[in-house]
Amino acid sequence: MEIDAYEVCLDKARAFFERAEEVVVTDNFDYAIELYLDGLRLCPDALEDGHAPLRRLGLIRQGKGGKKPSMVEKVKHLKGKTPLEKMLNAEYLLTKDPDHLPYAEDLLQAAIEGGYLRTAEWIAHIIFEATKASEKSTKTRFDTFILLKDCYKKMHMYTNAVVACQCAMELKPQENLLKDELRDLSASMTMEKGKYGTAVSFRESIKNRDAQDKLQSQDNVVKSVDVKKETVERARKKMQDGHGAVTNILELAGALFALETEQGDQEAAQLLQNAYEKSKDFTFLKRLGEFRIRKLRVQVRQFTAQAQKQPQDEPLQKQLLQVQRQLDEVELDHFRKCVENYPTELSFKYEYGRCLIKNQQFDTAIPMFQESQKDPRLKMASMNKMGLCFLLKGWNDDAIDIFQQALEQCVNKDSATAKDIRYNLARAYEDSGKSDQALELYRKLAQTDFSYKDVGQRIDFLRKNGK
Repeated sequence: MEIDAYEVCLDKARAFFERAEEVVVTDNFDYAIELYLDGLRLCPDALEDGHAPLRRLGLIRQGKGGKKPSMVEKVKHLKGKTPLEKMLNAEYLLTKDPDHLPYAEDLLQAAIEGGYLRTAEWIAHIIFEATKASEKSTKTRFDTFILLKDCYKKMHMYTNAVVACQCAMELKPQENLLKDELRDLSASMTMEKGKYGTAVSFRESIKNRDAQDKLQSQDNVVKSVDVKKETVERARKKMQDGHGAVTNILELAGALFALETEQGDQEAAQLLQNAYEKSKDFTFLKRLGEFRIRKLRVQVRQFTAQAQKQPQDEPLQKQLLQVQRQLDEVELDHFRKCVENYPTELSFKYEYGRCLIKNQQFDTAIPMFQESQKDPRLKMASMNKMGLCFLLKGWNDDAIDIFQQALEQCVNKDSATAKDIRYNLARAYEDSGKSDQALELYRKLAQTDFSYKDVGQRIDFLRKNGK
C-alpha cells in the first residue's frame, strides 16, 4: 500500500520536534527554535507537532525575559526566495517577538502562498484575536482586518472574511467600497454554508495538485502491516546505532505502538518505563501517557458506536462505562504529572482542569483555568470551564459574571464555544431563579440551533411553568 507523503514527511520531522521538546526543558530556547524550524522545513504544515508548540516556546521564552531579535537577525530573516523560506523566516522573528503582529502577518501571507493552509488558518486566528484586543491606532487595526479579510477570501473561508470585513467597517464606517464587498462576501458565505457549487473551500479547489491531495487524504491512509514492521526494524537499528538516544527510543516506541498489537504495546510501554527509570527524564513517561490515552480513546469511540446500535445490551453498556472510567483516571494522572513537570505550559493546565471537572474537584480545577486563560487560544474555553466550575459548586452569581465576560469577549458569536457559553449562562440564570433571562437565552439558541443539547425541552419547561 502506498505510504502517505505527509506522514513520511512528518515522521522525518518528528525527530527534530521531539529533540526540541527536550531542549526546551533546559531553557536552551534558541537551539530549540532552530530544531523546530528544521523540522518544519521537512513538513511545513505540521501544525500540532511544529507550529503550535513553537508558538508556545516563544511565549515561554518571552515570559522568562528572552530578547527580541537583533537588527542582524531581522536583516538575515528578511523575506526569502520561496514561500517556505518566507514563512520560516517570519516565524523565527515572531517566536523571538510573539507580540509583533507584522511578523505574524508575513507568516500568514507566506503560508497561503505556499499552500500551507492549516498553518494559515491557525495564524490568522491568532492575528484576529490579537487585533480585536489591541490598543493600536484605528488605521493599524483597520489595515490588519483588511489583510485578514483578503486572506480569508483567498482561502475561501467566507464566514471569517465577513467577520473581518465587519470589524474593519466598525472602525471606518464611511468606507462605502467595503459595504459592497461585504454584500458579495455575505453571498459567498451563504453559498459556503449551503455547500452550493463544487469547490466549497480553497483546499478542495486545489485538490488536483498531488501534494495537497496527499495532505487531504492523510487521515484515511493506513500503513500496511509489512510497512509497519519495517518501520519497527528501522527504528530498532537507529536505536542500536544511536546508543539509546532519546529521539531513537521515542521513535521505536511509536513504531511499536503503531503495530496495534498487544505484544507491541507491551514492549513499547516497557521500553519507555525502563528509559524513564534509567534517566528520570519525564519525556518518556509523557509519551507513554499519550499512547495510553490515545488507545483508550479509540476503545471508547468503538464501544460508544456499538452501544448506540445496541442500547439494550447491558454488558456492552457496562464495558463502555468501565473503559470511560479508565480513560478518565489515566488522563487525570497524566495531565497532573504534565503540569508538575511543565509548570509554564498552559495547555496542560487546561487539560488537567478539564479532567478535574470530571472528577468533581472544582476547587482544584478553577486555578488551572485561571492560569490557562492567559493563553489567547485557550482563553474562551478556559473562561467557559471556569464558569462551569462555579456553576457546579452552586456559586451562581460568580458563574453568571464569568459567562457574561466570556460572551462579551467572544469574537465569533456563532462558534461552538460561544453557544456553550450562552447555554451555560442560561443554566446559571435558571438555577438562580432568573427564569426570564434564562428563557430569553434559550430562545436565542433555539432560533439558531434548535437541536442544541436540551434547549427545546428547557424552553417548554419554563413556558409550562408560567415563565
